[in-house]
Amino acid sequence: MPGLYLHIPFCKQACSYCDFHFSTSLALKSRLVDALVQEIALRQNYLGPHVVLDTIYFGGGTPSLLTASELEVIFAAIHRHFAVAPGAEITLEANPDDLTGPKLTELAATAVNRLSIGLQSFYEPHLRLMNRAHTAPESAAAVRRAQDAGFENLSIDLIYGVPAPGHHIWEADLANAFALGVPHVSAYALTIEPDTLLGRRQGKGTFAAPPDEFVAVQFELLLAQMRAHGYGQYEISNFCRPGRESRHNGNYWRGVPYLGVGPSAHSFDGQNRQFTVANNPQYVAAVLERGEVPATVEELTARDRANEYLLTTLRTARGCDLAHLRDALGLDLAGAHPAYLATLTAQGWATIQQEVLTLTDAGKLLADQITLELFQAAPAGA
Repeated sequence: MPGLYLHIPFCKQACSYCDFHFSTSLALKSRLVDALVQEIALRQNYLGPHVVLDTIYFGGGTPSLLTASELEVIFAAIHRHFAVAPGAEITLEANPDDLTGPKLTELAATAVNRLSIGLQSFYEPHLRLMNRAHTAPESAAAVRRAQDAGFENLSIDLIYGVPAPGHHIWEADLANAFALGVPHVSAYALTIEPDTLLGRRQGKGTFAAPPDEFVAVQFELLLAQMRAHGYGQYEISNFCRPGRESRHNGNYWRGVPYLGVGPSAHSFDGQNRQFTVANNPQYVAAVLERGEVPATVEELTARDRANEYLLTTLRTARGCDLAHLRDALGLDLAGAHPAYLATLTAQGWATIQQEVLTLTDAGKLLADQITLELFQAAPAGA
């Protein structure tokens, strides 16, 4: 069943690595909530009639900046225009500094049943480098408060590949994470984007990202420690205890249609993508004053859909179904380029079993490069 994504584009401060769409001014927050409610009404038929939502995901930005009353207004709009499946996964991204005792009590009274908490690190100098709004003690304390408030379905975010003299800080971050006993962990390599504080510092020569070899060692440490503590890697950056995958994100990787509302949100109807303008005032004015969604539609070709399937499925433990790629999407990689696939298996970067191509641990380190090579290997007319 499809899902609903809501982009909440507000943050207390700008993290030094983040290039997502957000604003540090909350002046438009109440108007933007009104616009979200209106957009939900305007786009209730985007996924077709009689849609039943299996997942709802509040992303951002910092959705934990929403008040309980604002969340209730949004939930009321969702239920007016969609059916929501019993047991639907309803996730809200949160920053540790927002998760006070009273805030968690309010959240527990809403329909939210899963929190994704952006810890990033338990090491104070790394949090300061990332310009996070919370402190290292708050990282663990926020998770424990959430657990005490009844939130058992928790995910935490960690960032590795942060410059350091060795790997002991990352090892300590992992140990601290495991001590919390959360069922889901998302771990991402620090990526330096040009239009971020770290990107600008790197351009000026005042910041240097660690070498690829350093990041690779930390990724290998991540894989080993996750396995040792009973977490399965179901996607390159996502780990969970058995049966605790993120249903919402899993649907993205499987190509399930979804509706995204809010500025900068993406939607997918099974054939084409839609991108809403990444500008809060323009979004609010268009939706509330003109009754229209300021979005661009991208018509996906057969080649686009095949490439997207490759890109997303190769990142997962399920792998890329070469038969589906051939029969449903018209791209016969195995028939047209057996030599490259043979190279992947011979180098120990991938396995092919029952026509499913799956990356090994060594291959996951090269996932972007392998995907690009597969794109280039595909016939031009696919």
